[in-house]
Amino acid sequence: MLDLSRNNGRLRINRDCPQRWRVRVRAKIADKLEAGRVKDGRFATAPGTGPGGLFVVMGPCGCELKISVFVRPGWEHVAVSTPRRCPNWVEMCLVKDLLWDEEECVMQLHPPQSLYVNNSRYCLHLWRPTYREIPMPSPSYVGIVGLSPGAAAELLFNG
Repeated sequence: MLDLSRNNGRLRINRDCPQRWRVRVRAKIADKLEAGRVKDGRFATAPGTGPGGLFVVMGPCGCELKISVFVRPGWEHVAVSTPRRCPNWVEMCLVKDLLWDEEECVMQLHPPQSLYVNNSRYCLHLWRPTYREIPMPSPSYVGIVGLSPGAAAELLFNG
């Protein structure tokens, strides 16, 4: 039996549940996302039914984004596509922020080629396991903490 509780506008499943998985994707989705919910046709979902469904929103770079949200046992999964190209970093950040808290870690995966499933040339995916935290490297492995992009460029290219 699942022990469901609400916390800061999102649905959480208690860590002590026998299934030991917890949902963190927002239970009440952002107004911008809800306004873009597909309500007719094959992939229709009813307004106010939570995060699952297909949504179409205008992205921050002027390109329409199709956002498919799935919550399945063990995983939260979001697929993001555009009509003519893969979504860029800024667009993926928007989608991440529409669905998860800014401090929540989600990931893109590069699985072994033998496990690839490619139904669209212009689609990227965000994933978050519901059964454990995503391990992350130290921020110092990524770059120099506290150094601005301009200072980093100066150091790398003129240093």
